[in-house]
Amino acid sequence: MAVKTRNPRILIVTPEITYLPEGMGNLAGKMSAKAGGMADVSASLVSALHVLGADVHVALPHYRRMFHVETAQLVAAELRKYKSHLPDERIHLAEDRCFYYRDTVYAQGDGNVKLALAFQREVINNIIPHVQPDLIHCNDWMTGLIPAAARREGIPCLFTVHNIHTQKLTLSQIEDAGIDAAEFWSNLYYAYPPYNYEESRNGNPIDLQASGVFGAHFINTVSPTFLKEIVNGWHSFIPDSIRSEIRNKFNAGCAEGILNAPDPADNPATDDKIPFKYGPENHREAKRNNKLALQHALGLEENPDAPLFFWPSRLDPVQKGPQLLTDITYRFLDKYRESGAQLAIIANGPYQQPFWDIREFHGLQSRIGVHNFDGRLSQLGFAGSDFTLMPSLFEPCGLPQMQAPIYGSLSIAHNTGGLHDTVEPLDCGKSTGNGFVFDTYDSGGLFWAMDRAMDFYALPAETREREISRIMTESLRRFNHEACAREYIKLYERMLDRPLVRGEAGNGASAG
Repeated sequence: MAVKTRNPRILIVTPEITYLPEGMGNLAGKMSAKAGGMADVSASLVSALHVLGADVHVALPHYRRMFHVETAQLVAAELRKYKSHLPDERIHLAEDRCFYYRDTVYAQGDGNVKLALAFQREVINNIIPHVQPDLIHCNDWMTGLIPAAARREGIPCLFTVHNIHTQKLTLSQIEDAGIDAAEFWSNLYYAYPPYNYEESRNGNPIDLQASGVFGAHFINTVSPTFLKEIVNGWHSFIPDSIRSEIRNKFNAGCAEGILNAPDPADNPATDDKIPFKYGPENHREAKRNNKLALQHALGLEENPDAPLFFWPSRLDPVQKGPQLLTDITYRFLDKYRESGAQLAIIANGPYQQPFWDIREFHGLQSRIGVHNFDGRLSQLGFAGSDFTLMPSLFEPCGLPQMQAPIYGSLSIAHNTGGLHDTVEPLDCGKSTGNGFVFDTYDSGGLFWAMDRAMDFYALPAETREREISRIMTESLRRFNHEACAREYIKLYERMLDRPLVRGEAGNGASAG
């Protein structure tokens, strides 16, 4: 048998992506469809592999509208070129009308199931046979059937668990969508142990997220600590099916936690969304000016010396903990009335109204700003604030607590999941740490951490400037897509037991 000498071919299957590098294909410049952190991680990983020289391919739904392609305006020759798949093309688009005219990646309710089945039908039936990959990397429940199909064909598969959301379908529903699941039915995860194919076809629901974990050869969560919390039985909201399969993979040595990273555009030295750019060496005056701009935008008292706390994530009381903040907002602002402490809420969610109520009832219009989420204003929130609030009950990864210190806004975080992996207690005497961490998940714990932030704010200006400069420098080096991609490359090479590029070990990664 001839020895395979070409580079291993990697197929990354993702329902969303932020960008694709030039050289990936004639459509690379148009590819952008984002709903969350998965899009950024997928983009950075594809880009890193492409730069490395790896044989990387990506499978995406064909979101024509989001890719800004109006096929009705193309003449015949352009249309033929647009629809053609050149031999060296590395972008593989899942074709189905349900993708073409969408404005968002995900739908409401059951619409996501239709999208997921159409995407996986095209990947399983057409893209995998065309690409002939040596390794497949799938992402979340919308790709949960693909690891089972890959295992049936002997293709190593990595499955990344970004969230714990899932959907359940029967074999008959999957097959009615055009996927011949009879070929790999035994590699799926059912509500109860299947007796045989016929017995299970109509009445034994398949859990798509658990199937992705069960069928894959390796899995990863998007932070090391969240993986440990799942395995150790934390968080009652995690379904037993998903927990048991992740635990099985972990106990078999086939599960890892790899931190996501912020978008490369999240850099105050180059961010076009903020009015005053800056870096670690010249942050003081620029941040003061950005604070004035933020205060003006939110109708707050314009005072660059007022300590400003920023809430950047959705106001979801199940996960994000806004109720902890509403419990203490008046008491905290009253305690620090002389300093003029302020609170900026730039987020949507069911807990937005309580902040409006507190603001109006206590006459705190000059000290509490509330605004619907806006990308430009949110970036100004990082650039103009002194502290960023992340009191989540649980956090698979989290990105704001990594974005914030890059902008010189120190994170206040509950000690859980990805927050534990990225926020360490600040010790100015030793010049270590990057934020303020509380262990007990209640309003008292958050109040304590915000007090510690105010202790820091009361230090001499030169001490604060020195620590913020250090934290910004360390965060730029630590929280980036290159570091994230290196961890995935190491895992790929471990699964393949060989380098991704002939004669190399992928940016110094061991083939394990």
